[in-house]
Amino acid sequence: MKNKLIIGRYLPSNSFIHQLDPRTKLIFVFAFIIFIFLCHSFGTYAWLFVLILIIMKMAKINFMFLIKGLTPIFIFLIFTFLMHVFFTKGGTILFQWNFITIESKGILEGIFISLRLIFIVMIATIMTLSTSPIDLTDAFEKLLTPLKWLKIPLHQLSMMMSIALRFIPTLMDELDKIILAQKSRGSEISSGGLVTRIQAFVPLLIPLFISAFQRAEELAIAMEVRGYDAHAERTSYRMLQWRLRDTCTLLLLIPILAILLLIKFFGV
Repeated sequence: MKNKLIIGRYLPSNSFIHQLDPRTKLIFVFAFIIFIFLCHSFGTYAWLFVLILIIMKMAKINFMFLIKGLTPIFIFLIFTFLMHVFFTKGGTILFQWNFITIESKGILEGIFISLRLIFIVMIATIMTLSTSPIDLTDAFEKLLTPLKWLKIPLHQLSMMMSIALRFIPTLMDELDKIILAQKSRGSEISSGGLVTRIQAFVPLLIPLFISAFQRAEELAIAMEVRGYDAHAERTSYRMLQWRLRDTCTLLLLIPILAILLLIKFFGV
């Protein structure tokens, strides 16, 4: 299980993407997600897919490694696709039986929404794979510094995000240990049909939640023993440095958007 989910993990490397300022990556990913919501044709999605492949190459991330790591979310994507197929109406009727009808618009919308979701997850996963949780939280706090004037607890929010990102792979490792323990006791978790696997997976949630609460309590005690004060003024041990390559990277968003709009409105 721990090798099948890469969301929240960090892969150290010396690639161009790894060397970018984390603030640059956050801004780029946020803008890229906006671009994804502007897509509504196969041409626009193909353009963004090419960009994702280029970013993966620059980050030295293997395509199959990324796809295999996102396998657990494919069930959710299939469910989303089927919801649109059966409940979105419009276009040509392709299949009809009693009250069930499948129309062309439903299939098209299902494909587009599924592509939109997988693209968002892919670009966000590339960011987490190429950026350490500490850098992400520092960038998050620095970018939202103006919100301190509104009395928003940015440091607490950044700390929560850092702990959440760190706990994802930790809980996956814990789940893997629980699954191995259950298998050693004769439990059949990875065999049988989909319903059987879901039923076998439910008993794993109780020890997983207990473990998560225990780790959270241990972390809270450790922070309290070390005198952690969420309201204290803090300085940064590692300073973020904005370089020319960060500016050039963000300027690339302009031609990316221009080409996207050309494809969308003119079919170029």
